[in-house]
Formats: sequence, structure tokens, C-alpha cells
Amino acid sequence: MPVLGPQRQLLSPLNSTSPATPRLGLATNQTGPQCLEVSVPEGLFLSLGLVSLVENVLVVAAIIKNRNLHSPMYYFICCLAVSDLLVSVSNVLETAVMLLLEAGALAPRAAVVQQLDGVIDVLICSSMVSSLCFLGAIAVDRYISIFYALRYHSLVTLPRAWRAIAAIWVASILASTLFIAYYNHTAVLLCLVSFFVAMLVLMAVLYVHMLARACQHARGIARLHKRQRCTQQGFGLKGAATLTILLGTFFLCWGPFFLHLSLIVLCPQHPTCGCVFKNFKLLLTLVICSAIVDPLIYAFRSQELRKTLQEV
Repeated sequence: MPVLGPQRQLLSPLNSTSPATPRLGLATNQTGPQCLEVSVPEGLFLSLGLVSLVENVLVVAAIIKNRNLHSPMYYFICCLAVSDLLVSVSNVLETAVMLLLEAGALAPRAAVVQQLDGVIDVLICSSMVSSLCFLGAIAVDRYISIFYALRYHSLVTLPRAWRAIAAIWVASILASTLFIAYYNHTAVLLCLVSFFVAMLVLMAVLYVHMLARACQHARGIARLHKRQRCTQQGFGLKGAATLTILLGTFFLCWGPFFLHLSLIVLCPQHPTCGCVFKNFKLLLTLVICSAIVDPLIYAFRSQELRKTLQEV
């Protein structure tokens, strides 16, 4: 994918419609609707990327350091942190290269810049796909630990966990490479959107089922100890709040990005859809925010991991 000039972003298939349609960042038709374009300062974007980088490096360091955390569940969390770290690094790297191009420090048509463009595109796409996969893997792991507690350690063994992790990384790299190579095919975009919907449905079904089982367990304990109903309701509200945070964060951070991909297929030339295309940088910022929030939800809630972080 050629780079058109230092004033433009490194061209990524993620923010394009097709070779025949305008790139994002170009002005929409003057006769079209008024668009609300949210400007994300480069400094803010880089700062969020650095915050995510620090958080996820701490999670990886803590899990590597503490042998008590060397279990399948924490390995999945560690891989999620690595994926989120790559999301942040790849987006920050692309922004840094853009700034260097705009400053004239790099020649836009240099072979190394064009090769770097392709590498960054693959890195961004593979890190996003792997992040979604590991979010799903964590949900499946927690589901098995609740509904198959007695068989958990025989079902989720370290060799199986390592094979699952290796399969996710290999599949993510292959899928992202194919996506970058055939980004102008509608089928590729539909596959990505379908993948996101599948992950959303998988997580929703598993976590709602887990919440229902937890509430049922709480009611049983309450009847056994003859506790008041308000205790059960309090537990249910707390579980519902946790579920809302899990699924709400996932949907709010990733949903707009995949809505963007859907609109590329559904209405690439429509002025209203063009308003969404113009806010592509905001959608990437939300993805970076997901990389910031994930450690808070999945890692830092562990007392053992927090204790290790204090030592680190």
C-alpha cells in the first residue's frame, strides 16, 4: 500500500473503504449532512498508549515473577496483556512515524517506510484479533472453573492451555496477514465483523450463565443460614454491576471500531456513514482505552497479583 505524502497518515486498510472510495480524513461532500468530528490530539493519543504500555508491562512482569501465578488462568491474562501491549505499541508507533513524516524527518516514498507501513498494519490487526480471542478464552476458562469445578484441573491443563495460546497467536497472525493482503474484499470485512459479534455473544452467554449460577448459589446459602432477602438482592446487584462492566467495556471500546467496518460494507459512499469514517482516530482511541481498562478488570483485581506488583 503506497504512502501518498508526508501530510497523510500511513495508509492502513482499517481506515479505508475501497480503492475507488475516498480515504478517511478527506472532507465529506459539502452538500452532505453536518458532521460532528471529534479531534483527538496526538499528545493525548500517545499518552494513552504509554499508560496502556506501562500497565500491561507490569501485569506481564508480575505473572512471570510470581510462580503462584503460573496457572492457565493467569497465562491467558498474561497473553491478553501482551496483546493489549501490542495494540498500544503498534498504534503509538504508527502515530510516531506519521509525526516524523509530517516533520520531514522521513522520506514518504522510501522503501523502508512502505515496508514499515505493512508491518504496522499486520501488527495492529493481529494484536486486535488476539485481544478478542484471549478475552473469549478467559471467559471460557472462568466458565469451566465454575460449572466443572471438580474436573477443572483435569480439563484445563498447562499443555492444553499452551496449545490454545499457540493456536490463538498463529491464527491471529495468519488472519491479519490475509486481511491486510485482501482488505478491499467485502468478505474479509464481514468475517472480521462476524468474529466480533461471535465473541460478544460468547462472552454474554457465558457471563450471564455464570451470574445466574452465582445468584442461585447465593440463594441456597441464604436459605441455609436463614439470611434476609436483602443480602441476596445485594449480591445480585453486585454481580449484575460486574457483568455490566465486563460486557459494557467490551462493547463500548470495540463496538464502534467494528461498526466502522460494517459501514464500509453497507454504505461506503453515503454522507452519513462518512461522518463515522471521519472519526476513525476516535475509534482507535477507544480501542487503546480497552487496553487500559483490561488490566483493571482482569488482572489488578487479583490480590496475589497486586502483592507481586508491590514487590516489582
